[in-house]
Amino acid sequence: MSPLDRLLVAADSARHTLSGASRASRPCPQPAAPISDVALDAPQRQLSGALMRVNHVGEVCAQALYQAQAMATRDPALRSHFEHAAREETDHLAWTQQRLDELGARPSLLNPLWYAGAFGIGWLAGRKGDALSLGFVVETERQVERHLQQHLTRLPAEDRASRAIVQKMMEDEAHHAEQAEHAGASPLPQPLRWAMRAAAKVMTGTAHYV
Repeated sequence: MSPLDRLLVAADSARHTLSGASRASRPCPQPAAPISDVALDAPQRQLSGALMRVNHVGEVCAQALYQAQAMATRDPALRSHFEHAAREETDHLAWTQQRLDELGARPSLLNPLWYAGAFGIGWLAGRKGDALSLGFVVETERQVERHLQQHLTRLPAEDRASRAIVQKMMEDEAHHAEQAEHAGASPLPQPLRWAMRAAAKVMTGTAHYV
């Protein structure tokens, strides 16, 4: 595709991501035992909704990052790698949106801002070179993996539906990090990793409420 074609594809992806029109290619993960959300009381439902909103924001950002990195690279094979990862992340986006709906919770009101910021960061990382761009993927996915692990400890034990989704997401994120490492990722400088963690803390803290 030409640069203009890729720009149009990225714009269409942004539209689908922010409109809630994304559709999963894989079934939503389900717990082994039958569940009923009636078992969740109001505070539990509120907590689950807030945590799944944060996870949904993470998937909005993942779409933006991978689309920007796919646009920035000049390597067709690496572009295909980013686009494949974005398609898997689309499943996460749809799953978290579905769970928010089930919990009666809403997505973050700041999703357009999160998307724009993540797209800009992904573009800059991609223009700095493929090895650094892949290193950015590794660090991002490792941070997300740790963040999801924390959510598994915070989600109500009764909310097995959310826990099943988070567990599968965590497995996928670890796989994406491993793929990026095998593709030739370069380790990021420590100050950059600290900055990424600080930015992620601001984003997740804000998205918990807004």
